[in-house]
Amino acid sequence: MSEGELRCGVDGGVATVVISNPAKRNAMTPDMWRALPGLLAGLAADRAVRALVLTGAGGTFCAGADIGSLRAGSEGTQGLAEAAEEALAAFPKPALAAVRGHCVGGGCQLAAACDLRFAADDALFGVTPAKLGIVYPAGATRRLVRLVGPATAKYLLFSAELVDAARALRTGLADEVLPAAELGARVAEFTAVLARRSQLTQAAAKEFADTAPVYGDGGPPADGGAASPDAARIARWAREARAAGDTAEGVAAFLERREPRFTWSV
Repeated sequence: MSEGELRCGVDGGVATVVISNPAKRNAMTPDMWRALPGLLAGLAADRAVRALVLTGAGGTFCAGADIGSLRAGSEGTQGLAEAAEEALAAFPKPALAAVRGHCVGGGCQLAAACDLRFAADDALFGVTPAKLGIVYPAGATRRLVRLVGPATAKYLLFSAELVDAARALRTGLADEVLPAAELGARVAEFTAVLARRSQLTQAAAKEFADTAPVYGDGGPPADGGAASPDAARIARWAREARAAGDTAEGVAAFLERREPRFTWSV
């Protein structure tokens, strides 16, 4: 890539993807948007990878899309950004955004597509399409509403104002806020925990949570019968659990006071 890159490494079952474009506060170029789905697909297929961290190089998470690329062709760039965001949201293993500094526009879109967001106390979040006259994608809007509720989602989308880490924590946009010097250690500690846990449990929980109805969307059929989407999912995951042996291993490890050795993998 001539400008900006995504760097990736795997250590102890945790993959770290670093957004790096320091000259533009880690803004995402079209090539970077284009590269992310393929990178994620490779990590998803790697059985050694049990969790993902997305972060930015230096003291900034991501300032959004490169505005120059928007001028050159906004619709194409928006499509690339949306595809990258959806690929991140669909990543089948736990994904955590480690946020320092600005997490704005497309950067906030990527952070919201992760399962969890841990932020430094200097982080600033903003959903800024109203500054550019851009229609925010429907999927990204629904995801934001899931995280923060309709009123806060509208506040962010209508105003394009930046909010600090404390407000992000209060509204659900961040899950933990730590002093900047402690963020890296806490993320490493927490993702090591995730890597030891049952991927079967995590994958089922992620699917159930991500398919739960958004505010006002309604739910499965009122009778909860065998034809409902939830009934089908529950039956499928029950079959997976019986075949995997994770439950038996988890119970045995608890009784024997040892760490479980789960074998099921996405």
